[in-house]
Parts: sequence; C-alpha cells; structure tokens
Amino acid sequence: MLSPLPAASKNSPAILIAAISGRSLAAAARRAGFRPLVADLFGDSDTVALAERTAQLPGSIRDGIDGGKIVDILMGLAREEEPVALVYGSGFERSPDILDMLAQTFRIAGNSAATIRAVKDPAGLSRLCRDLDIRHPAIRFSAPEQNGWLIKLGGGAGGSHVRPAGATTLENGYYYQKFVQGSSISALFLAQSGSARIVGFSRQWSAPSQSSPYRYGGAVRLRRFDRDKKRQITSWLDKLTKRTGLVGLCSADFIDGPDGLHLIEINPRPGATLDIFDSEDAPLLAAHLSAVRGENITVPTYRGTKASAIAYAPYDISRFPQIEWPNMTADHQNPGSTLCADDPVCTVLAQARSAAAAERAVKRRVNEMAEHWKEGFQ
Repeated sequence: MLSPLPAASKNSPAILIAAISGRSLAAAARRAGFRPLVADLFGDSDTVALAERTAQLPGSIRDGIDGGKIVDILMGLAREEEPVALVYGSGFERSPDILDMLAQTFRIAGNSAATIRAVKDPAGLSRLCRDLDIRHPAIRFSAPEQNGWLIKLGGGAGGSHVRPAGATTLENGYYYQKFVQGSSISALFLAQSGSARIVGFSRQWSAPSQSSPYRYGGAVRLRRFDRDKKRQITSWLDKLTKRTGLVGLCSADFIDGPDGLHLIEINPRPGATLDIFDSEDAPLLAAHLSAVRGENITVPTYRGTKASAIAYAPYDISRFPQIEWPNMTADHQNPGSTLCADDPVCTVLAQARSAAAAERAVKRRVNEMAEHWKEGFQ
C-alpha cells in the first residue's frame, strides 16, 4: 500500500471522480482534503479503501467508458450530497459527448468536450500544430508506401493500441503516424487563462508485449530538464492553451530525438504521472480546481524524485490470490479476480535521490512483485 493518508472528516466536502481507474484521483482528493466518491471500471481494493463510496462503470480499457448509465451511477454515488465538482480521468477521450451529457447534471472541473475534441482528434491536432508552428509527426489515413509508420487509435491511452504499420486494413478510429526516434518525455502542466505553467517533467518507458510493443511501462519524475527545451515546450503549450481553451491539470507527451522535440499528444485531464507528482505538501487536485475556477495557483517545487511502473500478468490467472501487498504499491487486484495474460496487476512506486536510481529501483520491484502472486498462475 501507499503511505497512509489523513482520514477525511465527515465535514470535508465531497468530490465526484469518474475514470477508467479512479485510485490515483481518489488519493489526490484525500490529500487535498476531499471525500472522494469514485466510479471506475475496476473497484480495486485500495480504491475502495480510499473512497467514501464507490461504483462500477461499464466499459473497457480498449473502448473507454460506456456512457449509457453513467449519469444514474454518478447520481447514485452523490445521493443527497452536493459534491463540489465532478473530476474525470482517462476514458472519455474517445467519447467526449459523454461529458456534454454530464455537464447538464454536474459541475465539471476540467476541460469541456469541445476542448477534448480539439486536442484529441488526430487530424485536428495535426492542423493546430501546423498553424502554431509546433513540430508534430506527420499523420495520414491511407496506407503508407514505406516503412517507419505506426498505427494508433485516436483518443487511445496507455500505448497498448500502438503498433508498427503493416499490410492490415486500417480499422475504424485508427490512423497512421510517422515514427519518430528518441526518448519519451511528458510535461505535466496547469492550464489557465490561455497560458500553461509547467509543474514538472517525467521520462517514460514502455513495457513491450508480443501484441503491444509500445505498451506503457512507467515514468520517473526528472529533477533537471534542459532550460532551452523547457522554454520551447512552454511556448508550444502556451499557444495550444490559448487556442483551445485548455484548463486545469493536463499533460503533454513529446519525443526528444536527434531532430529535436516533437509533440506527440495532449492529455486534457489528470493522467498517469499524478502518482509521481502529487503530495500532501502540494496537493495537485486543489491546484487543478483553482486553475479551473480562475483562482491563484502556485506551482510546487520538488526534492528527490519518484517513479511509478505497471506490473503486468505474464500468464492467465484464473483466481487471484489473497496477498499482503507491500508498501509503495497501488491499484491492487481483488482476491478471486480473473486476469488474462498482459492485464495490469498493480502499480509499483519507488523513491530515490536521482531519476536514474528511482527508475532502476521501480523496475527491479516490478520484477520482484510476481513472487507475491505466482501461486495464482494457472
């Protein structure tokens, strides 16, 4: 488990959370002094422990959240309370219409459906980058005649949808993007009033599987980042924020390669790196709400560094065992659950003085974690 969080008082305001996985947002809500009411796909045991109430949403990692019953589910979570806001995480990028529907009932603290459409539509983002002079890989919707292209799902998350382009027919919702060689860098930022304030940078890596060579593996918070590159990224994000109306806590992914920086995508909501940036000293959910409301925001400073990584199941697990979860782990599987090979099992974290040491530590701990559930492999 993660370090214990302060208990939320019954007098603390409630906040609604909806996401594919709501655990990191629930922890961030607790650190910011809220009582989280969480609806997600999994209902992991630590999410249940963090939240005041939970509910399961229909949907899948691949397809996102099914909006058919979401209003009723969230209204049931809120019951007779009046939450300060609804904060959403991943799962809505492919269906921003769901947010239009939710906005009729709830106060949404985050980007509008129109903004999501502007930054998550591949063709639209490509046009924006061209208009704003932001370096962005070429995209296309017809089969390329040469190698060096990827197939990606518009609005997809986690990297599992990315694969090298081949001779297969392009499925609905997918597109081709030119492959760019380099390191994966992410910038976490607070968007407000047409400007972007950088919270910090992280380096990401993949955890390849046979079917998903670019599957997300983890990220490490960087203590230092090149000043000229930071200046360029800030300029790009300022222009995008002003043009699209981005607000609140967002992130942007880049490739830093021999030809310089390329913007890959914008994530217009709190994302995967929340675990390595959020803290009780600098609760980012409070900063997110302040940015959305147009209030003063303070960008935190950090000492040391932190890394997080996903432990995936290497085999099918017909019945997940009851285990004693080690410290610095999260997103715990419920005992008795069924997992397929390559399903995520948990999140693992590590802290160190340097980014390199934290990355080594978290990757080592991911390998060690399998010992805790190997008896469940069938």
